[in-house]
Amino acid sequence: MSGPVPTPPPPPPPAAAPARPVRYDFLNSKPPPNYVAGLGRGATGFTTRSDIGPARAAPDLPDRSATAAAAPAVGRGRGKPPGEDEGGDEGGDEEKGYDENQKFDEFEGNDAGLFSNADYDDDDREADAVWESIDQRMDLRRKDRREARLKQEIEKYRASNPKITEQFADLKRKLADVSVQEWESIPEIGDYSARNKKKRFESFVPVPDTLLEKARQEQEHVTALDPKSRAAGGTETPWAQTPVTDLTAVGEGRGTVLSLKLDRLSDSVSGLTVVDPKGYLTDLKSMKITSDAEISDIKKARLLLRSVTQTNPKHPPGWIAAARLEEVAGKLQSARQLIQRGCEECPKNEDVWFEACRLASPDEAKAVIARGVKAIPNSVKLWLQAAKLETSDLNKSRVLRKGLEHIPDSVRLWKAVVELANEEDARMLLHRAVECCPLHVELWLALARLETYDQAKKVLNKAREKLNKEPAIWITAAKLEEANGNTQSVNKVIERGIRSLQREGLDIDREAWLKEAEAAERAGSVLTCQAIVKSTIGVGVEDEDRKRTWVADAEECKKRGSIETARAIYAHALSVFLGKKSIWLKAAQLEKSHGTGESLEAILRKAVTYNPKAEVLWLMGAKEKWLAGDVPSARAILQEAYAAIPNSEEIWLAAFKLEFENNEPERARMLLAKARERGGTERVWMKSAIVERELGNVDEERRLLEEGLKLFPSFFKLWLMLGQMEDRIGHAAKAKEVYENGLKHCPSCIPLWLSLASLEERINGLSKSRAFLTMARKKNPATPELWLAAIRAELRHGNKKEADSLLAKALQECQTSGILWAAAIEMVPRPQRKSKSSDAIKRCDHDPHVIAAVAKLFWHDRKVDKARSWLNRAVTLAPDIGDFWALFYKFELQHGNPDTQRDVLKRCIAAEPKHGERWQAISKAVENSHQPVDAILRRVVLALGAEENPNAAEP
Repeated sequence: MSGPVPTPPPPPPPAAAPARPVRYDFLNSKPPPNYVAGLGRGATGFTTRSDIGPARAAPDLPDRSATAAAAPAVGRGRGKPPGEDEGGDEGGDEEKGYDENQKFDEFEGNDAGLFSNADYDDDDREADAVWESIDQRMDLRRKDRREARLKQEIEKYRASNPKITEQFADLKRKLADVSVQEWESIPEIGDYSARNKKKRFESFVPVPDTLLEKARQEQEHVTALDPKSRAAGGTETPWAQTPVTDLTAVGEGRGTVLSLKLDRLSDSVSGLTVVDPKGYLTDLKSMKITSDAEISDIKKARLLLRSVTQTNPKHPPGWIAAARLEEVAGKLQSARQLIQRGCEECPKNEDVWFEACRLASPDEAKAVIARGVKAIPNSVKLWLQAAKLETSDLNKSRVLRKGLEHIPDSVRLWKAVVELANEEDARMLLHRAVECCPLHVELWLALARLETYDQAKKVLNKAREKLNKEPAIWITAAKLEEANGNTQSVNKVIERGIRSLQREGLDIDREAWLKEAEAAERAGSVLTCQAIVKSTIGVGVEDEDRKRTWVADAEECKKRGSIETARAIYAHALSVFLGKKSIWLKAAQLEKSHGTGESLEAILRKAVTYNPKAEVLWLMGAKEKWLAGDVPSARAILQEAYAAIPNSEEIWLAAFKLEFENNEPERARMLLAKARERGGTERVWMKSAIVERELGNVDEERRLLEEGLKLFPSFFKLWLMLGQMEDRIGHAAKAKEVYENGLKHCPSCIPLWLSLASLEERINGLSKSRAFLTMARKKNPATPELWLAAIRAELRHGNKKEADSLLAKALQECQTSGILWAAAIEMVPRPQRKSKSSDAIKRCDHDPHVIAAVAKLFWHDRKVDKARSWLNRAVTLAPDIGDFWALFYKFELQHGNPDTQRDVLKRCIAAEPKHGERWQAISKAVENSHQPVDAILRRVVLALGAEENPNAAEP
């Protein structure tokens, strides 16, 4: 029987929506235009991210806190649980959005998650269960280790930080043995609680001076009487007596300061314990008084270094710095104590032991260094320091040998002990040293030097086996052969050595081998030096660069004083370039400067053998024979030269000069006649006229000059000599005519213009001379000599303003002329000379005339050293100008000594000056012909002394 079907119960009402936070409408509403928050109270507007808004509107999310209890478990995806209505209540779109009040989630961040809207189904629950089981399994695997580590950390913490009850546990157990009497004898403890203590406000007020003065007067000891008391006989005390200084306290204070200074003097680093009775006052005076600031700095540094040594006691520099600070502060004992602690903390650091040895007294230093070598037996520096502390060589040797027992491979110790030993002991020690240090070449070479010839060869052979790439062994072997007279073996040894080194793959460094050659020369092994140069000079040099490179190497060696090396380089270069005249000349100059006469003659003889057409080599050989006083040999050389070069005018003139300078005018005249017959040049005619002038044959001189001018009308020296001859014999009109004719052929010849102007000034006065000089300047512009002649002519006639005007124009036209600037310096008044010399140096710094003028200024101002320096600079820049040498020699005669005078005279003779205004006037005078350089120099000095300089404005 079927009954009525029961109706299902109605579904339960949906759960109430969770409470949402109250949101205010004005927060979501748009602010009015131009609204700035806080503008009324003075705030300035700014824009933040909240003003701009997010990139897209985020939906409001529901608050999960209210439904957390009723909601089912949520897995990793945090999807919705099944059965939850997706639609929810109205505004569901907003509930799915972002809630501003939700907290930050470490897994999801501030967002709701990627799967916030997904369903949480059985698969999610199963996956969460699997992951949970895995986490539990992994946790069980690590549990034992984690618990053990945690237990160990707890025990370690409790051991380092025990509780108070644990600390006093043993004492509590001992309380059972305390008797009644002991218990009662324990004093009562007072009330030290902070509760009963009240902080008092403490104020500090400066004590009045009157109170301090009164306290001082009560305690002072008066040891002197006041004048008023002495006036009263010492029986009255004036009522207004001024307090007298405590002289006793002053004396005690001075004694204390003196004792402190003496204590510091009596205890120094060197261990001095006795004050020098003679020099202690000087020592006290020289002591530095430390200021309060320095004391404060020392205290700060001491505090800092104490922190360094306490926090890191194994840091050696901290202990050393602390000890040195105390030493600077004068507390030597504290410094020693600190460095001793440093040695205890850092026993393996040799610097600490060195510092301790330095700070210790001489008696204690040995003990300190002994402890150091005991702590660090392998320290070479400590063993050397220990040997240095010993006084006798025997004790030093003992210490070093003890060190070698610990460090047998120390080369420094071996060298030190060998230096202290005699020859026999040194040989034995070196035998042992090369066994212990077979790879050190110096020990092998030292042993070879001490052995006999045969034993030394064996030693060097052994050394070559051990060190097959060491060039010094081969060089020493060559020196050994040279020292024993085996000159033929020297080259063989060096050549074999270079081939052996090249087989071993060693690159031959030419520069290094040349230095070895120089070292061999300094050691006296000349043959070894030559062999090294011969075998290595061409290594790595291209064929086209050989001449230039070898000459440069020889010049560098010559500058360094390695004459034999330079000679060997030139010898090798000449063996390759037999026909190079320049190399023969440089080799001859080397022999002339540093060789003997025989060596110079030998190299010149070889030079003319290989270069018979080189005139300069023949002339150099003849001149050297002439200077040596061997005139016949010089004639023979010139005859050989004439046979080799029959038409050489230089050889003809050299032969003429040889005869002329040796007072053989007839032979000189014959040589010049033959030269003229063979078609000599203008120089032959000029020399012929000079010979006739010397002999006084005026007619013959005129004939030769006129014939020479017919052949060579453009040679100005013939015109000049003819005009000077006419002027010398008083024919001024003829001289003027000669000069004018000469200027027609040589209009740019400055000496002719100057001679004509000088002649016109003497004959017709200044105006005619001025006209000729003006004409000369127009035809030869920018010529300083013409301007200077015009200026001097005006000065000779007293036209100072005209001379100044001409000088100004001259300096505008010739701005870098040294002779004009020198004249300008001499013409201005003395106060303006310094500024004028400064301008001159700016315009032409390296002009010798300006430098000589500046040297005169220093000379007049008694600045001797500066004047000597500038004069030396002038003769260095222009050694061919004799006027500067005369000025320099005159200066040395006045302010120098015999040594400086001889030096200037020697340098002048070597320079052989030929030019100079005063020098040429004296040297070319007929009465001074054939005079040596030193005689002419003295004559020029006398002329300078007797000459009155009209150019100077002031004396």
